[in-house]
Amino acid sequence: MGPVRNAARHMARGGSLREIGKHMFNVTRKSIQWGNETLTLETGKVARQADGSVIATLGETSVMANVTFAKSAKPGQDFFPLTVHYQEKYYAAGKIPGGFFKREARPSEKETLTSRLIDRPCRPLFVDGFKNEVLVMATVLSHDLVNEPDIVAMIAASAALTISGVPFMGPIGAARVGFSNGEYVLNPAVDDIQNLKNNPDQRLDLVIAGTKDAVMMVESEAYELTEAEMLGAVKFGHAAMQPVIDMIIDFAEDCAKEPFDFQAPDYSDLYAKVKAAGETQMRAAFALRDKQERTNAISAAVEAIKGALGEEDLADANLGSAIKKLESSILRGDIINGGARIDGRDNKTVRPIVAETGILPRTHGSALFTRGETQGLVVTTLGTGEDEQIIDALHGNSRSNFLLHYNFPPYSVGEVGRVGSPGRREIGHGKLAWRALQAVLPAATDFPYTIRVVSEITESNGSSSMASVCGGSLSMMDAGVPLKAPVAGVAMGLILEEDGKWAVLTDILGDEDHLGDMDFKVAGTANGITSLQMDIKVAGITPEIMEQALAQAKDGRLHILGEMNKALSAPQGFSEYAPKIETLTIPTDKIREVIGSGGKVIREIVETSGAKVDINDDGVIKIASSDANAIKKAYDMIWSIVAEPEEGHVYTGKVVKLVDFGAFVNFFGKRDGLVHVSQIANKRLNHPNEILKEGQEVKVKLLGFDERGKVRLGMKMVDQETGAEIVPQKEKEDAAES
Repeated sequence: MGPVRNAARHMARGGSLREIGKHMFNVTRKSIQWGNETLTLETGKVARQADGSVIATLGETSVMANVTFAKSAKPGQDFFPLTVHYQEKYYAAGKIPGGFFKREARPSEKETLTSRLIDRPCRPLFVDGFKNEVLVMATVLSHDLVNEPDIVAMIAASAALTISGVPFMGPIGAARVGFSNGEYVLNPAVDDIQNLKNNPDQRLDLVIAGTKDAVMMVESEAYELTEAEMLGAVKFGHAAMQPVIDMIIDFAEDCAKEPFDFQAPDYSDLYAKVKAAGETQMRAAFALRDKQERTNAISAAVEAIKGALGEEDLADANLGSAIKKLESSILRGDIINGGARIDGRDNKTVRPIVAETGILPRTHGSALFTRGETQGLVVTTLGTGEDEQIIDALHGNSRSNFLLHYNFPPYSVGEVGRVGSPGRREIGHGKLAWRALQAVLPAATDFPYTIRVVSEITESNGSSSMASVCGGSLSMMDAGVPLKAPVAGVAMGLILEEDGKWAVLTDILGDEDHLGDMDFKVAGTANGITSLQMDIKVAGITPEIMEQALAQAKDGRLHILGEMNKALSAPQGFSEYAPKIETLTIPTDKIREVIGSGGKVIREIVETSGAKVDINDDGVIKIASSDANAIKKAYDMIWSIVAEPEEGHVYTGKVVKLVDFGAFVNFFGKRDGLVHVSQIANKRLNHPNEILKEGQEVKVKLLGFDERGKVRLGMKMVDQETGAEIVPQKEKEDAAES
């Protein structure tokens, strides 16, 4: 009670809790107007034991980013151990998580993808040689359902890294770019972006991150935009994030910690020894065209280098870096000096392509796409509305009828390794292929199926995600999905030297990705781009380089589309094993009749016909079965409940009751009507039982409705054998005369 009592006493003396807080917290806060919202950065109050902690707020969306780093590297550490965790807390949107556990469990797809979004532009900006462990945690604290938290998380992480003292050559800024009615839009609202496919006005969702001078990362989903429009979006985004970068610098000047004392290791002497010991052998290894042979020869060259070094050099923590530098200089030097690439190609040639479809007999659609030493076996399965995925997200639940899963087993690169649940890479590559393909999918109203595409990477040497796009497009067409256009993708690389020389490479190999400066993936149709993903390892890519990369990518894409068309150029017929779906729309006031009390009627329809029946609130009914007869049966049963009989039409009915003045006939579902005794035959009858008996099948014409809404039927004008109407003789003669 002591502190509370003291605070109360202080307030009684004219003080306030805020003043007490001033003594306790050393808060730094900066705000700017950014687009239509206020962007605020704050530090000093929360998580004060972290090396850097920032709460960024845009509108009413707040994300807290916390950075910690180890003050020394682990012995023998040969890579940079950066870990980024982005977490969405459901309390941020005033929700309780779904599921049995009712707590946030393993990362969702969205969380994994956003962790990658933060990691990719930040990783290259740490000082070379820094190998201390770094942890970045971004936690969504509040979500206003308008401003996407991923952009806010990237800004918060950038600010937290900048003030932490870690050797980070940032800051970075980030922005989301939309494209509506020919205009670029900064940070469009969540609803505008959420389901781009059903929002024809909005044709782009592009996330961009970069420094003051350079673009570091681009991730996008687009609807057949031209190269010029995509480049325009990147330039717009880079310009739009500049105030944010300036704000972070201004913020850091007030509250940044002392820079961590880190000197990049100088291993030039060791590199000279490594180069002398193994350059010739390494050069010969890189000259081998076959990937497996080359990999084995590089390993042998590394062992030969190690055999030539003394114990002191072998124990040097920088040995791995020195060997990688030698590999890099051989691969890059040859290309930049106008030589051939390691597999003998020039900079613009795509590797040989073989595309095959319909290779698995029982699947709904399948394709094997091979490009050089990269191969994907891609399979499409069609399902019904029941198979849609329910996605639980901060801004509410949604359903997805298009799923794409990417698998990358160790055997695809000739390795042994652990096989577990999909990692971040698998999820990231799967989403990239998903973005590339979903732009050409038919509307759900035209094609009421749930589509699942699975890409099994069976061989890999460069850009298996783009092989998944090409194979996915082919396998969906093989399954009969009416795509608007086929989609192909290609990965571009870059070699950028310190002296300003550069070369853009089409269809990069694994080694060119690993030792190069850029991974730039472009997917699209013949008409335009549907997805673009770019990661830069060097700060210095210019619009000129990007323009060149986009132009080369277009040529490569059109070439690949030509090769794919040799296998399949249009959607095929449905597999006999795929479910068939019939759709009909009924008036909403009839939904209750089809469902029945406690679902009795719809259960009966399903049991009797054997088809799956799904009704939504708008009155759209989907009937699914692999048996066409079952669909017809269910359709007829539903139609008999909801349809209204039409005047002048002939129906087949059954006599249910005979009375003196006529016969009651059940002719349409459960509807009965009266055939008056005068309308039964073209002769006078004393009683209908002279011609008719109960249970007899008859053909009747609907004459109309009397003033009380009762149905009037007629028999005498219908041929009881054929069901055709009998035209009176007078009318026949008139017709003959005219």
